[in-house]
This record gives sequence, C-alpha cells and structure tokens, in this order.
Amino acid sequence: MTSPTGVVFPPGPRTLRIASRRSQLAMVQTHWVRDELRGAHPDLSISIEAMATQGDKILDVALAKIGDKGLFTKELEAQMLVDRADIAVHSLKDLPTNLPEGLMLGCITEREDPADALVVHAKHKDKTLATLPEAAVVGTSSLRRLAQLRHHYPHLEFKDVRGNVITRLEKLDSGDYDCLILAAAGLGRLGLADRIHELIDPAISLHAVGQGALGIECREGDASVLELIQVLEHRPTALRCRAERAFLRELEGGCQVPIGVNTRFSAPEAGGDLVLTGMVASLDGQRLIRDQVSGPQEDPEALGITLARRLREQGAGPILEEIFATVRPEA
Repeated sequence: MTSPTGVVFPPGPRTLRIASRRSQLAMVQTHWVRDELRGAHPDLSISIEAMATQGDKILDVALAKIGDKGLFTKELEAQMLVDRADIAVHSLKDLPTNLPEGLMLGCITEREDPADALVVHAKHKDKTLATLPEAAVVGTSSLRRLAQLRHHYPHLEFKDVRGNVITRLEKLDSGDYDCLILAAAGLGRLGLADRIHELIDPAISLHAVGQGALGIECREGDASVLELIQVLEHRPTALRCRAERAFLRELEGGCQVPIGVNTRFSAPEAGGDLVLTGMVASLDGQRLIRDQVSGPQEDPEALGITLARRLREQGAGPILEEIFATVRPEA
C-alpha cells in the first residue's frame, strides 16, 4: 500500500502512535500534527497517548529549581523506548539538545512567531512594557525573560508564575500580577492572540531556543516513521533552530538558563546567509553579553558553535557557572 506522498506501508493496517503531554496547549499542538499527518497519509491510523510530565505535576516550585533536562519530555521518551509510542510531539523549546540514546529529532515544523508577548491587567491597558509604573509586578517563570527584563527595566518587580496559560491568565485577571510575559506562539495556538498587548522587540528580549516551533521526536533507525513525518519538516525553520540548538548545546545550557537567541535570513530564504544573535545574562540582569554571527545556511550548527565560543570569550562562562551554582546548588 502506498500513500499519496509516496510512502510505502507494509501489508495490513498501519498505525502511528503519538505520545503527548496532556496540557491544553500540548494537545492543541498534537492534534495539529495528527491532522496534518492524516491529510498527507489518509490510510494511516493515528492514536494519541496523553500523559502528565514531571514539569506538569510540580506547580508549586520554580521550574529552575526542579531541574531542566527532560522536565517536559522524559515520560514521553520512555513511551517510545519501550515501543508504546512511535513519535512524541514537543514544543521544541522544551526538548533538550542532547537526546537519550536511541532517539532522535525527526523533524521540525514551521515556526510560529517566536516573540515574547506582554499581556496586561485591564488597569494597564494604556501602558506598554516601557511605560509600566515603578514596582509593577511582572509574572514570568522564565529565567531568560527575567534576566533580560531586569537588565532593561530594573524598576519593575518580578514574580514567578506557574500553571498552564489559562491558569496564568486567571491569576493576572484576578490581580495577582500587573502583567505577564508569555510566548506569542502559545497564545496564538490557543486562540488567545487578542490577549497580546505588545510583542516585545528582540532588542529587549531575545526568545528561547526553538521557541514557536514543534519538534517531532522518534526512534533512531525507524525509517518508515521518519518517512511519514517528513511532510511536517519546514526547512527554513529547521535551519534556524539547528543553529540555535547548537548554540545552546555548546554553552551547555538548559531551557531554564538565561540564554536567548534570534535567527533570520539576510535575504530571501533560498539564498541568504543565516544570521544568529545570542545572549547570556546574569540573573540580576546587571551583566548581559550579546553578539551576532552570520554565514552560509548550509552549516547552521557551525554558526551556533561559533557564536557560543565568542560569547564564552567575552565572559559568558563565569556567568553560567554562577547561575548553575545558584539555581541548582545540589548539582
């Protein structure tokens, strides 16, 4: 049996099993992946196994204190390793750059807007991030956002916020916070783009590695699954994210470290150079190292490594070591 895309299935019914977090946003993303695959492979039967990860279960502790490697992915990966799932759908920003033996990043989907977004309480509807009053309480669970905003807006107060997007918005609307910083992509996927008050300029806040893209993880050597999911691969996004992930990997940072990036093409994507901007900041925001590299898009990993080494030469290493000791002293 052959699908319209040319994938040859073995005789009999073909089923693809997807592992996913069960949060509302994760399920929206996983259903999108399912529907895209069904459209490309009408004869494919697809099932979804939804589960809670460690990061979903522990909501009364700051993410950075729990540990960052596989916080939202280990349980899904375990399902593939014991052959209870064929692929796992992740927000790429949550997927560690070093994967368990036997697993691989099979494809990267087209990126939504990776920008950070300001969402405000109704009483601040006439304000921007730059005009919020002194001591306004900003909710964020991201050390990356925290460090950059402290650097640019030291007069604001910052408070950790956990829970899914809806829960966070409820806390904002009840007055626990004056504003929140959330991912524009997540708000858009949940149909909440109208809550975006301001998209934060990359000059103020570089986004997380992989933000806005989905990463589809699968088993190494599973050629039939790899072939099925290739319809989801978006090459321009993949090039950008490969550079970002190489940058993060070279710095040995996790998703809960103040490391930010921005990638773009210098000209139309068919031939322009890849431009990668990156930053490392101290938790108090007082030290922020930022630089940029560009080069041929054919070797995005080399660009990421080059930029990471350049930031280390400028003092990123001691900043990261200090953060690791402060955030995870038990490590």
